[in-house]
Amino acid sequence: MAINIIEFKARVIDPENIERILQTKKPVFAGQDRQIDTYFNVSDGRLKLREGSIESALIWYDRPNDAGCKQSQVLLHKYESSSGLKEILIKLHGIKVVVDKKRRIYFIDNVKFHFDEVEGLGKFIEVEAIDNSGELGLGKIQEQCDFYANLFEIKPSEYIAVSYSDLLLKK
Repeated sequence: MAINIIEFKARVIDPENIERILQTKKPVFAGQDRQIDTYFNVSDGRLKLREGSIESALIWYDRPNDAGCKQSQVLLHKYESSSGLKEILIKLHGIKVVVDKKRRIYFIDNVKFHFDEVEGLGKFIEVEAIDNSGELGLGKIQEQCDFYANLFEIKPSEYIAVSYSDLLLKK
């Protein structure tokens, strides 16, 4: 399934305060998940296998390494964790890096909020305005992402341009 997303990631001083601000908008809490994202060596974009109790998916994505709100093109395939898919991917591509995180997940309509604690990196917030069908359009999801960046008063210095995998590889 192809998906358009406008997203941002930020390392913030007080993610609990941002979560309190989000609560004023009455989000739906999807739960807390421990996710293991195994990134594989690929020549184009990023390929990861997410293993979690709430979300398990094979995800290929491509996005610029820019700070702030940016567009991601995503292909996503949900799978059953007992499928042997990980072993096949390891044989084909080899493991690039593994990201281990605890994630609190919320939704407001098509906008997804992650409050992440990433092993070895710290605490972050991610916001994804998602257009699954193409009906909303890039303009609308850009507007949504910008709204939450402003609501949460994200400072330019707090934006993270790269993925958690890239941050771990730089360590």
